Amino acid sequence: MRRSNFEDQPVDYAAVGATQAADLMQYPPQGYSPAEDSIRLGSGRERYDAAVATLLSWGAQRDAGLEILEIRPGDGNEYAGIQFDDEGNAIAPNHRPGEQRFAPDGSPFLDAGTTARLRGRIGRFGVDMKIRVVYLLESPNRTSFAYGTIGNAQLSGEESFTVEIREDDSVWFITRAFWRPVSLRYRTFPPLATRRAQVLATAYLRALSPTWASPAS
Repeated sequence: MRRSNFEDQPVDYAAVGATQAADLMQYPPQGYSPAEDSIRLGSGRERYDAAVATLLSWGAQRDAGLEILEIRPGDGNEYAGIQFDDEGNAIAPNHRPGEQRFAPDGSPFLDAGTTARLRGRIGRFGVDMKIRVVYLLESPNRTSFAYGTIGNAQLSGEESFTVEIREDDSVWFITRAFWRPVSLRYRTFPPLATRRAQVLATAYLRALSPTWASPAS
């Protein structure tokens, strides 16, 4: 029997990429609870580009109060996602960059296949989970990535993070997720699991918003 390490473990749920589904809130994967929220970040192409650079260098997680540890890039053969048109129709495989990219501050961008460990505390909830980036989607007006849990002991599922600039020039940050409780504590008290997911999502949204000076607590 071969023992897998963190690098080659698969995510611990079946519906990989389901945060892209237009009807996620109505029809989540069986046994999972869906969530979606958004916040306006401002307007204009400059704001959009800055938000994308922050997003792809783990800014939402870092500024919410988490450490990003054990970051390992994928081997280049992972699923990179699909490009969609404005109506949500799949049009082409997503382009994978040929070389490592960096934010203006020198932070490396994540990519599909990247694995990492998120650790810290947001409000009264401790976070210590291993994740894998399951897709990265990029177009001129929309950038999105999602990560899924790897053997998580608390909640299992997937969360996506999207920055988009709309026709009215407004810039928005959207989080979407589906999850199910794993630990005995959360399986026994489902409302506590729901509260945890809400607190983390709010902290991520506020972390990218220029109107919030500090993470949510």
